[in-house]
Amino acid sequence: MISDSKELPLISIVMPCFNCVDYIERSIRSIVEQDYPNIELFIKDGGSEDGTVEIIKYYARKYPKVISWVSSKDKGQADAIKFGMKQLKGAVLSFLNADDVYKKNSLMKVGQYFLNHPEIMWAYGKGDIISPDDKKIRSFITVYKNLWLWHFSYTNLLILNYISQMSCFWRREAAKEVGEFDESQFYVMDYDYWLRLGKKFKAGVIPAYLGSFRIVAKSKSSKGFVQQFKDEYSVAGRYTQNPTILSLHRLHYNVVVLIYSIFKMFNSVSGNFYTNE
Repeated sequence: MISDSKELPLISIVMPCFNCVDYIERSIRSIVEQDYPNIELFIKDGGSEDGTVEIIKYYARKYPKVISWVSSKDKGQADAIKFGMKQLKGAVLSFLNADDVYKKNSLMKVGQYFLNHPEIMWAYGKGDIISPDDKKIRSFITVYKNLWLWHFSYTNLLILNYISQMSCFWRREAAKEVGEFDESQFYVMDYDYWLRLGKKFKAGVIPAYLGSFRIVAKSKSSKGFVQQFKDEYSVAGRYTQNPTILSLHRLHYNVVVLIYSIFKMFNSVSGNFYTNE
């Protein structure tokens, strides 16, 4: 048990965004309404023109001790995160996309975990998937990923990316070791980062749901789903030349893409791609 909340580490989060007016308020609130005393949020907006900046301004005024922000043109998500990370002061770092959310009390679980496990340089928990209107969807994907993440294995991580970005956190010392996010990895910069972290440090597992990934039709994850899996295979090849591991990775992504294609075709016929499976 933790006797003094002042011992809890400062958790610093970057939120990259661009024209996210429909979702960013829910993302911001999922941070500022946490039951955790030491939070820092830096929002890097890429020059939104849809009302996103007005929402940011409102919450920055409401939570001046928590939120700081900048709105200026950037080169995209990775560039925004790299800029934001340089503004942070926290001992524990992460980023949250402006359409994803944290679960209630998740940051307390993260802070307590890092406080109680000083040897752990990075850790992740479970995540689920939600629709634009906050309903849980694609539960079979959540169950499948949970089968892999209960115990960290670098070999398994080379075969598939089972870590949900919004549920992953790392220490500042780890970030100094592995460097910045790679802007060239448009779809899989997070997977590349996990592989760099995992190569140096064994990850801790926080046995709780920490966040939700929102499926939005216009997001790059939705538009580039198949390319994302191809890029993950390419990135895995940068960290291992083991033919068995790479063959298993390729087999896995081929099966997933096939299932996705069938699922998408079925839902195109039914007219609803966001239904709960």
